[in-house]
Amino acid sequence: MSSLRIDGLHVAYGKIQALRGVSLLVQQGQIATLIGANGAGKTTTLNAVCGLRPIQRGRIQLDGRSLADCRASDLPGLGLVQVPEGRRIFGRLTVRDNLELGAFCRRDGAAAVKADMDRALELFPRLRERFRQTAGTLSGGEQQMLAMARGLMARPKLLLLDEPSMGLAPRFVDQVFEAIRDINRRLGVTVLLVEQNAYLALEIADIAYVMEAGEIVLQGPGHELIDHEAVRRAYLG
Repeated sequence: MSSLRIDGLHVAYGKIQALRGVSLLVQQGQIATLIGANGAGKTTTLNAVCGLRPIQRGRIQLDGRSLADCRASDLPGLGLVQVPEGRRIFGRLTVRDNLELGAFCRRDGAAAVKADMDRALELFPRLRERFRQTAGTLSGGEQQMLAMARGLMARPKLLLLDEPSMGLAPRFVDQVFEAIRDINRRLGVTVLLVEQNAYLALEIADIAYVMEAGEIVLQGPGHELIDHEAVRRAYLG
């Protein structure tokens, strides 16, 4: 299983209320997306799920298990991995080293890790070409591919992706979104995607949530929200 349920989530930064009763459900095998303007609370939602932001009240469950008492470092072992905004690769290490660090939580042996590394390199062939290259010398698109591949090395059931297309050239944006489809369809990983490119996000999403000022204001299948008048006016031009 790989379902995520958030119920009535409230989060504040001091006196500023960032999330106001956010509730959403990501079911096993889905691609879900969370769209909204800058400052709407999208990244805060992901960080709250991952234990990186204290919550005031509400409930977060992974496969029916409460995450309230889990540390962020516990979550990869439970099958939940976040690829953060800005990639945050280890720039002084090689591509290979970054991928190996992604498997830090695993205890299933070197052969299994090697098999998953080969799978990640098959998904992102550019990384095979750069395998021994220092990660900080990669292009922005290549670094995003590395960040996603590193996340896959933990063998997640649920992958949280925060703004994977930010700052990328159009050709890399297309490759990243194709990779998200493959991660979901070929590898069977459930995905929760936060993304500024609303059209591409909605196009691949089974379920989509629109966030404004810390609240979910609209939800539905991605293909339906693409044609929703308010969504088109606010996010699709």
